[in-house]
Amino acid sequence: QVQLVESGGGLVQSGGSLRLSCAASGATSDVYAIAWFRQAPGKEREGVSCITKSDLKYYFLDSVKGRFTITRDNAKNLVYLQMNSLKPEDTAVYYCAADLAVCSNWYLEFDYWGQGTQVTVSS
Repeated sequence: QVQLVESGGGLVQSGGSLRLSCAASGATSDVYAIAWFRQAPGKEREGVSCITKSDLKYYFLDSVKGRFTITRDNAKNLVYLQMNSLKPEDTAVYYCAADLAVCSNWYLEFDYWGQGTQVTVSS
């Protein structure tokens, strides 16, 4: 089992920045990749970014490329999502998810989930 806890969400003005953290515990040595997803009210959950244990990084949304950066600290079992130049359309609950085999933007493939952290960007 893998447990994930997100933190770092909040209310920020348009153009501001936030850094989300995902703390992993449990069987972390089995984890192949950790991804960030987000879900806005009334919308489907969408993959934002993913990072593998070997530090391969993927950004799935054109709208976040150049603004969001995913990184990891293996020693601390932490994955970060640095979000800059935030826009109101980035408002959503952000989730981190872990998988033992894939790094993808398809949420149904992920085995473990955190509880989510709310990000609200005001205009």
